[in-house]
Amino acid sequence: MRTLALRSGERVAVVAAEWYDAFGVVVRGRVQLELRNGEPGPVLRRDAGFWLRGTGVRALRNPGLRTAKVRIAIPYVPNDGGNTMNSMNVVGRTHRLRGLAGTGVLATLAAMTATTLAAAFAGAVGVDFEVPDGGETIPVPGFTVVTGFFSVVGVVIAAALRRWSTRPAKRFVQTALPLTAISFVPPLLAGANTATTTALIGLHLIAATVMIPTLTRSLRTRTD
Repeated sequence: MRTLALRSGERVAVVAAEWYDAFGVVVRGRVQLELRNGEPGPVLRRDAGFWLRGTGVRALRNPGLRTAKVRIAIPYVPNDGGNTMNSMNVVGRTHRLRGLAGTGVLATLAAMTATTLAAAFAGAVGVDFEVPDGGETIPVPGFTVVTGFFSVVGVVIAAALRRWSTRPAKRFVQTALPLTAISFVPPLLAGANTATTTALIGLHLIAATVMIPTLTRSLRTRTD
């Protein structure tokens, strides 16, 4: 792995013998590819990746005013003739996991907001949230905390499946749906009144409706 820093207007030649089968990722600024025939190629922005194998690229150039940075992953071939260890796989996996984590954080915040608003609305229309009936009232911030915790658990499960499963999206749905169904058991056994029990199950469904489709889509997108 090497990192290139290109100042404004700077050009770096691509040496085929040194960069054979390499993969580049723009991590800062913009980088323009210069083709073998001398024609200007596409301008790539941050997080854009490109192969230097068989693309006819002869140079990288910074068309912007700010310094651009590119990470180049070059495969390492062991001297004993073993399997090629391509550091590009590590880079790609890291970027996909970061993307999934970012999506998960946003989905978690959305689920927390949705359940908090729904709980506040339910309380406003007369749901007492006493568990058991006549017992202590669950405060609205309590729903926010619990939703956030179990949403993060869902993100961790999605990340683990992304790392170790060959079909992470399908496995995530197969895992998340039964866990959602199991989450209905405590409200049903808590001894709360019908309105509170229904509201608690509804809050679980709201969180699941936000988290499960969002993480499933992210897993599908990042494994295509």
